[in-house]
Order: sequence, then structure tokens, then C-alpha cells
Amino acid sequence: MAREYKIEDYRNFGIMAHIDAGKTTTTERILYYTGKSHKIGEVHDGAATMDWMEQEQERGITITSAATTTFWKGRDGKTRRFNIIDTPGHVDFTIEVERSLRVLDGAIALLDANAGVEPQTETVWRQAEKYNVPRMIFCNKMDKTGADFYRSVEMIKTRLGATAVVMQLPIGAETEFKGVIDLIEMNALIWRDESLGAQWDVVEIPEDMKAKAEEYREKLIETVVDIDEAATEAYLEGILPDNEQIRALVRRGTIDVKFHPMFCGTAFKNKGVQPLLDAVVDYLPSPMDIPAIKGIDFKTEAEIERHADDSEPLSMLAFKIMNDPFVGSLTFARIYSGKLEKGASVMNTVKDKRERVGRMLQMHSNSREDIEEAFAGDIVALAGLKETTTGDTLCDPLKPVILERMEFPEPVIQIAIEPKTKGDQEKMGLALNRLAAEDPSFRVKTDQESGQTIIAGMGELHLDIIVDRMRREFKVEATVGAPQVAYRETITRQHEEDYTHKKQSGGTGQFARVKIVFEPNPDGDEFKFESKIVGGSVPKEYIPGVQKGIESVLSSGPLAGFPMLGVKATLIDGAFHDVDSSVLAFEIASRACFREAAKKAGAQLLEPMMKVEVVTPEDYVGDVIGDLNSRRGQIQGQESRGIAVVINANVPLANMFKYVDNLRSMSQGRAQYTMTFDHYSPVPSNVATEIQAKYSGQK
Repeated sequence: MAREYKIEDYRNFGIMAHIDAGKTTTTERILYYTGKSHKIGEVHDGAATMDWMEQEQERGITITSAATTTFWKGRDGKTRRFNIIDTPGHVDFTIEVERSLRVLDGAIALLDANAGVEPQTETVWRQAEKYNVPRMIFCNKMDKTGADFYRSVEMIKTRLGATAVVMQLPIGAETEFKGVIDLIEMNALIWRDESLGAQWDVVEIPEDMKAKAEEYREKLIETVVDIDEAATEAYLEGILPDNEQIRALVRRGTIDVKFHPMFCGTAFKNKGVQPLLDAVVDYLPSPMDIPAIKGIDFKTEAEIERHADDSEPLSMLAFKIMNDPFVGSLTFARIYSGKLEKGASVMNTVKDKRERVGRMLQMHSNSREDIEEAFAGDIVALAGLKETTTGDTLCDPLKPVILERMEFPEPVIQIAIEPKTKGDQEKMGLALNRLAAEDPSFRVKTDQESGQTIIAGMGELHLDIIVDRMRREFKVEATVGAPQVAYRETITRQHEEDYTHKKQSGGTGQFARVKIVFEPNPDGDEFKFESKIVGGSVPKEYIPGVQKGIESVLSSGPLAGFPMLGVKATLIDGAFHDVDSSVLAFEIASRACFREAAKKAGAQLLEPMMKVEVVTPEDYVGDVIGDLNSRRGQIQGQESRGIAVVINANVPLANMFKYVDNLRSMSQGRAQYTMTFDHYSPVPSNVATEIQAKYSGQK
């Protein structure tokens, strides 16, 4: 079976946005207009097509990146194939966003026209920058009270430090929003309300907007000619580019991430979606337009490239594992090069294991279609893979490659969880392991002393949803403890410790002496080990034992048994015995040496500090600031945003539990907040004493 659509007619893109910017609604409209979705699913009544997990439908937020294939005829009448990845906008799920950005070629960044650039917009924008993803911007909710397109344009510059190239101007705003001006064709599109936005009239630009349209078209041309020498020269000589040249320059600048074309509309009222789809075709890259993916040769470790070409060796990246009620475990993968047939044997180079592809599916948010073959540029769901987890590379066993790994953040919050009945016990273990395989930012461990199962994640909502999914999907009832903060420990000063481990009791004994300098690591939170042994006082083969011994103690600090951060250890001297020394003896010696030294090197407790942004009406500013101060928060500043005030603060996570309830009652439900992990900070001594007393008894 040959490929149906040429690779240059593919568009792999996602929609990234702040929570409530209307992302699911926009995706819904795209699916509706591209013919895959017959009934528009409204988020308000919990029936959106992409939001297929039960909790998403209840909460009205998107949790899982669902991948959907659909089709759209461009302005030239040629059909393109869209693979759309829906990404979550809630801050607890930024891991999902990062994961989907990794496999996309382009994205539409959605803004709420009333709120403009919000904190989570900044977070997902930064993640997209990291992967250099070309982006367009859609200023949504133009029909909402307080919608201000021009302020959003300004905020893109001031908040994101990005250049928005305005491609359309809104005609009217709030309840008066009725259409847009196309700055390339220089005409106006007015939607017919009665046609559900499917039809519009192309008319002349309204008289009162002609001057503004001319001004913004000039800005558009000035920005785009800047990326091409010949176009710049022509422009300076007074020769303006024609419409197709403008489009070509906008496409080039977008793909090179020089600027971002900006559109506007209201997805909910069905205005502006079709021109946005045309823009996806015109300006977002096909897999051919982006640099070849780089990988490491599995055998030689040399860097190699894989081009988006069916004739190249197969390489693909698993970016999501999902449990499907009908098929079992599904692995979503992006094929970068080569082609894949059902039943094929592939190599997982990260796990160094062979896998067989059982079924191959093409997904539409919650329905599926079996396919026999897939090609470069495709996003597919594979059934039957046993070893593969998120971030693994699957490839041709004869031409093995490792594509770059994804990095996943450490969880900041944990809770103890216990099954309600004996019957739930076994099911709970299975459920948690399945969920951890799907989501690398979620961890499960057993507390050695208490025997309790501890689950850790990126925030309260994240863990709520995990417990909820366990109940619904795996029918496991569990009791959940109060959230615990993931504290850390460190040392604050240099200390030199000399320790000898001796054990002589007939037969072969054990002997090792180490002299180690412990100090704070100036380069960050990592552990750093160095050996400055000269003259062989500790033989080379025993030095890994020294490092291993210290590392084994790092997981449990001296104050309250929390993992340690930012320690540097330098082995400067030692002694050994020809018969009694071994790697194990040096491991035991360095372990005891570090335990002794940690107490004397100014051990200190650290707590996660969260970056909190509260958006509140002016009336409640005093109460909000007073409350944040009472939570040991440090106010970083405040600014006006429309009629609201934005308060930025750093607050210890320990003092932010259930904050949402307090904020609601304080502001009569009108204030909102977002919170992201910022850094670890020393705990004040009076609080540290309480924490030590609480945890030392437990550890």
C-alpha cells in the first residue's frame, strides 16, 4: 500500500494554551469543520470529542494529549492531512505539554482576548522555545466582555519577548465582534450568524477601519521583508511584494521561528476557525520543512540524522502510553523516518529489547481505525508493545539509533495511599504501576520504615486525578493521606572527615580508610564527586566504591531522612590493606564517613518554593497580599491587567495546600491563581524544628 498523502502535505501540530483559553473548543471546531466530528461537543456540557477521559469531561479541562488525524482542503483546493495533538493547559500537566511539543512540527498558541498572556501561557511558550517549535497565535474569545486584541499583541512583546505578525484585525469586539479584516487580501470576512459560522461574506473593509488596516499591513510587510535580502532591497526601492510573496515570507519566518503570525476569532461562536485552518496549511511546516531529527548511533555513539523520508531506516519516538478499555495498553509514537508495517519487529534501543507491533491504529480522539502500514510523518497508536515507555526510541533492528530522551521534572508533592480492603491491595499495585508507566511525572514508592505506599506528582490536582482514575478505570477504592511536601536536605559549609572501617574476626577481614572533604556544590543541586588521590593511597579500582557509598546515603539526610541536594565530595586521601580491602569495604567506609560528616557540615532543611501568580479584582488586593504574607510568602511585585491586579509571590508549597478554597471565599470566587515550582529554599529554623520533630519519628 503506497502512502495516500505526500509528506509535504502533512501538518503535525498541536494547540497550546492557558487553562480556559478555549483550547478544547477550538480543537472541537477544527474537527467539526474538517469533517471528522458530526456533532460539536461543548466543554460546558462535558461532551467534547477530544476530552475523552471521564474526569476531563467533569472538570472541563484537558488532561491527556489525544492524537487525531483529520483532513482539510487548502486555499489551492488541495487536501492536506492534519495530525492534531491536543495538549493540556493546566499547570499540573505541563509534562504532557512538553511531551507533545517534542513530537510536533508546529503549534497554534491560543490566547484569551480578555486575559492576554497569562502565567501558564508563558510556561508553555517557554517549553515550545526549548524545542524550537514554529508557532502561530490565535487570539480567541473575541466575543467575551473585556476582549482586547491590541493589548494581547502588546503583551506578546512585553510578556513573551516574541514578535507577533498581525495577519487579521478584528471587526468589532465583545458582543459586537462580527468578522475580521484579512491584511494580505485587504478585504473583510463577515460571518453569517445563522450558519453556525460555516459561511461568511467577503466584503470591502469598513470605511472607519481602512486607515488602521493600511497601518497594520505596512507593519506586516516591514516585518516579513526583513528576513530576505532581495525582498528588503526591493522594498527600499519602493517595490512592494505581491500577496503570494508575502505569504511565502510569512511561511519562511514562521518556520525559522523569527516571528509568529497572529489571527483572531471566537471558536465558541464559530468565527475565525476556517481562516485559521488555511493558515495552518500556508504557514506551519510539513515534516520536510523542519531539520532532520538527530540521534546517537546505538553502536558507535556517533551523532547521526534521520530525514523525513520513507526510504530511510525506520525511527520513531514513543511519546505517550495510554490505557485503552478495548485494546489494552496503547503506545503513541511519531514516525520520523522510514515506514512501519503491522506485525513488524522493531528495536527499542533505550531498553535494548525487541518489540513486535501487534495492531496499528490511527486515532480520532476516542474512535480508532486499524491500519496495515504507516509512513514517515505519521502519528500512530501501537498495541502489543510490552517494554516500551514514554521517551523510548523504536527503530529498525538493523540500523539502531537512539533519538534524544525527554527530560521529566521531579515531583514536588506526595501523599500516602492505602487500599480500603484486602481485595483492593493487589489491584492497587497493578493500577499504580500502569498509571506510572503512562505518566513519567508521577512516581510510586514504598516507605521502607512504615511500609506505606507513597505517590508523588506535580500538584494536588495531578494526584487527585490519579486517585480518581484508579477508582474509575481500575475499580480500586483507596484512602488518601494528607499531602506531604517533598522536602530536601543539604549542607552549608565545608567539612573534612577521616574514617577507618575495620573488621577483623578471623579469616578475611575488611579494611578501608577514607579522607573526604564535603562541601556545598557551587554548580547547583546535583551531587558531584571528585578524586584527588595521588600515589595510590586508594587504588583506582576501589574509588567507584567510595562514590557508591556516598550516593547511597544521599537518599536519606541526617536531619529528617529527606534526599540531599547540592553536595560535593572530594576524596583526598585514604589507606588500604592488600588482603582485607575490597570495593565493598570502601563503600561501607565512605557511607559511614558521609553520615558522620553530614551532621558536622551544617546540615540544612530545604523546602520547595512555588511561583504563585494571583489575578484578583482591585477590591481584594489587600486581603490577598495579607493572606500570602501569612503563608510565609514573599511578594515579588504587582501590576495592573485590565481591571484586575496581578500579584506575583514566592510561597512555600507547604503553606499552599487548599489555597484555592481560601482564595475563592476571600474574593467571592472572582480571583484565580496559578502555581509552578520555582526553586528549593532553606526552611526558617523555627519551622525546621517542627518538621524534624514530625518526620524524625516517622523515618
